[in-house]
Amino acid sequence: MSCRRTTWTGRGSSTAIAEQSPLGELDLIADLGDLLRCEDPRIVRWLGDDAAVTHAGGYAVTSVDTMVEGVHFRVGELTAAEIGHRALAGALSDLAAMGAPAGEAYLAFGLPAGSDRQYARDLIAGAQELASRAGVTIAGGDITRAPALLVSFTVVGWTDDPGELVGRDGAMPGDLVGVTGELGGSGAGLAVIEHRARLDAGETALGLRRRYARPQPRLATGRALARSGASAMIDLSDGLATDARHLALASGVRLEVSLAELPLAPGVSQVAAQLSAEPAEFAAQAGEDYELCVCAAPAAQTAIEAALAELPDTITWIGRASAGDPGVSFTGGSGPLTGYEHSL
Repeated sequence: MSCRRTTWTGRGSSTAIAEQSPLGELDLIADLGDLLRCEDPRIVRWLGDDAAVTHAGGYAVTSVDTMVEGVHFRVGELTAAEIGHRALAGALSDLAAMGAPAGEAYLAFGLPAGSDRQYARDLIAGAQELASRAGVTIAGGDITRAPALLVSFTVVGWTDDPGELVGRDGAMPGDLVGVTGELGGSGAGLAVIEHRARLDAGETALGLRRRYARPQPRLATGRALARSGASAMIDLSDGLATDARHLALASGVRLEVSLAELPLAPGVSQVAAQLSAEPAEFAAQAGEDYELCVCAAPAAQTAIEAALAELPDTITWIGRASAGDPGVSFTGGSGPLTGYEHSL
C-alpha cells in the first residue's frame, strides 16, 4: 500500500479565499503537494480527495491542539516556519504524554485576508520539517479565511494494546514524581523575545528562543517512560504548577514537589532575576516547555533511568505522591503557585 492522494478542503465564512484575498486558495492547495511528504504505509489516499484514507489497526490515540494569533503567539515575534513547527509540536506533545507512537496529523488553518502566499508556504514547511523528523505524515486538513491567523492540528497515534498507554489517573501514594529535560526555558525565551528581559547575544539567548519557538515533543521519551513503568504522565504545556495539579486531581493523590530540585534551563536564572522572580518559582509557573511530568513507583526508577539513558533526554526526580488532599504543594516557595489557564 502507498500514498496516492490526500485531503484538503477550503472554506470561507461566505466565499472562498481565492475571492477574498491575493492569496488564492487553489494556489495554496497546489503548494501543499509541493511541500508535504507522505512516507506512511498506512495512508491509502493522500492529496486531492474529500477525505484521507488510512489502513490502520489497533487503537487510535487522537488529540487536537489549536494555536491562535494574539493568544498563543504574535506574528511579529516568530517566523512563519516557527509558528507551523510550534503548532504541530504542541499537538504531538499530547501523544508523547500518553506514550503513544505518532502516526498522522491533520492541519486546519485560518488565514487573514491579504495573507502572503510565501508566508503560508513557510508555515506549512515549518510543520513539515518537524513532521519528517517525528515520522508523522500530514495527511490532510482544511483552509479557511479567518480574522486572525489560526493553526490547528489533529494528531493520531496508534497502538495495538491500550494497556501500554499512560494516562493522568494512575499515580499512587508513594510514587516518585519526575520531569524530563529542563524547565522554564520557553517562558524565559518569551520574556527575551518580548524585551521584558535581556541577555547578551550568544548561545544561551538563542537556546531560550529555540525553546519557545521550536519546542521538541518528547515522543520517544514518552514511549520509553510508558514501557519502563510510568504510572501517570502529563505534558507541561501550561506550566508544572497547573499541569501537575491536573495529574494529581485525576489520580486522587497529593504531589509534594521540591522547588530546589527543579532542573532549570540555562539562562532562566538570569531572566527571572530581571523579572524580580525566584528562578524555580518562575520555571514552575512558566508554560510551553512541553516536557513531561511523570509519576512512577520507586521500583521502576532504575528501569526508567536506564531507558532514558539510551535517549538524548534526562529525568529529574522532584518529589513524591502522597495520600493527602488531591493537589500539589511546592516546598521551598514563597506561596501558592499557578501556571497558565485560558480565560474564556
